[in-house]
Amino acid sequence: MNALVALCHFCELHGPRTLFCTEALHPPSPSPSSQAGVPTPGDRDRDGDREGEGLTMRANSSATQRGEMCEGCRSLPPSHPGFVSIDDETGIRFLSHQHPRQPQLFSVVRQACVRSLSCEVNSDVCPGREGPIFFGDEQHGFVFSHTFFIKDSLARGFQRWYSIVMVAMDRIYLINSWPFLLRHLRLTIQSLQSTALKVFDSEQGVCPQRAVRMNSVFSPAVFPHQRSGNAARSLTSLTQHPNLWASLHSSFSWLLKACGSRLTEKLLEGAPTEDTLVLIERQTEHEEEMSCWEGADGGASKPQRHQSDGELVHDFLCEDAKLDDLPGPKFRSLRHLRQVLGAAEFRLLAWHVLMGNQVIWRSADPGLIQSAFTVLKSLLPVGCVRSVPYSSQYEEAYKCNFLGLSPDVPIPAHVSSSEFSVLVDVSTEKSCQTTVVGDDDICSLYQFTISSANTQPTDRGPTLLNKLEVALSNENLSVDVVSHCLLCLKEEWMNKVKVLFKFSKVDGRGREDTQKVLALLGATGPGEDDNVRLLKFWMTGLSKTYKSHLMTAVRGGERSPSQ
Repeated sequence: MNALVALCHFCELHGPRTLFCTEALHPPSPSPSSQAGVPTPGDRDRDGDREGEGLTMRANSSATQRGEMCEGCRSLPPSHPGFVSIDDETGIRFLSHQHPRQPQLFSVVRQACVRSLSCEVNSDVCPGREGPIFFGDEQHGFVFSHTFFIKDSLARGFQRWYSIVMVAMDRIYLINSWPFLLRHLRLTIQSLQSTALKVFDSEQGVCPQRAVRMNSVFSPAVFPHQRSGNAARSLTSLTQHPNLWASLHSSFSWLLKACGSRLTEKLLEGAPTEDTLVLIERQTEHEEEMSCWEGADGGASKPQRHQSDGELVHDFLCEDAKLDDLPGPKFRSLRHLRQVLGAAEFRLLAWHVLMGNQVIWRSADPGLIQSAFTVLKSLLPVGCVRSVPYSSQYEEAYKCNFLGLSPDVPIPAHVSSSEFSVLVDVSTEKSCQTTVVGDDDICSLYQFTISSANTQPTDRGPTLLNKLEVALSNENLSVDVVSHCLLCLKEEWMNKVKVLFKFSKVDGRGREDTQKVLALLGATGPGEDDNVRLLKFWMTGLSKTYKSHLMTAVRGGERSPSQ
């Protein structure tokens, strides 16, 4: 990510000033001759640039500091070579000085500094001036800025005004990084403020300035001298931090590296799937929620949750890794689960999963339950899954359709008598008759009892389950091939869900027309009721992005002519 980070300050005498700037210099692409081992003049120039990097920064800094400056708006002296860090993995160099190394960036950073500390910009979006803002354009770059105050016993109002800005030309990248930047910049700001507050309290204890000012007599002849003296106070003096600038260099360098590596571009074949869109939405919501809680006042505790959205995203992205990491006996695949439970019991369980009913497992082994949920969740789109892996109390179906419980947790009567739930009790009594080949013989350790109040026959449908069982029962197909078959089946039925959603929810067609569309989609015939239930349940897993796109198209006049 081509960006830079700068610390800015509003000097009472000289206005907005850039105090400290960190930028990333990417290594040049190797030329063909250099790859062959032949040095080129460009290579020698780059070597000389590395050796004289400190001198270059020093010269640029001196040139830009010829104007009037005071102690309060200066960080490093002109003779200081600055700070340099090199990322061994990528070869990127992170350079820090008071001003950017590249002269063409000076005006960009200067404008960002002025606007971040401007009353006109901050008063509209940041009541009280403190907080994050975003501004910029294609010509001068886009800026993420966070304004804050530092306590100072000698300043007017006992505080001084600072901001940290990140400047980049990529608007989308910067906006998508908002929660990440906000969270980590607040850590840096809070560290500066807490350090300065200790110094402020210490100085006030020795000489309370408020009482001195209240008792002093205002003199126009003396005030300018006092104002000038009070303005010339550096951030180092306010924090009493001997290695302040080296610490900020490390913090800003890490921020640039982490922000550049956290989001990567991937080449996808075709449009992103609904699962991908839902995962992106949940990850974004999770980051925003974390940022809101970290920035909340009053020290309120975070809500207790059995599984965060971020963990749920990780479940789907790293299912194989999670199965390998689970200790003890575990289910390795849908075929393994079917072998252990038996064909009839597996079909009953899979039917409840596909219909959206609540699947409850009770066992003393949380790892076994988690492995079962991991393989069962592969039957559904990501947006249809709400999981509580292990709980000491029953959770209602509207909260989760996968619920793991300890063996002593009672099931409420309204749940055990409901046809919209299925219970799997796992005990340590041996009763399995099926021989399972594997390194952990679950059948020799556990007994599985599946119960449900549902009396509807599950032998006819849905069509997806019938096709899946054909693939699972075919031993000539490997587990990987079966997984790809399931992926294709899910995509096929998810496309039918999109058509049904557009036809019935967006276009508002009637029941008769909808029935014709279902027949056209191949959702009628044997198991028709189960197919329709599956489509309606899966409709709840559509991404917000897709739904918003359809609704926007309708509002924009793209509604079908027949309407």
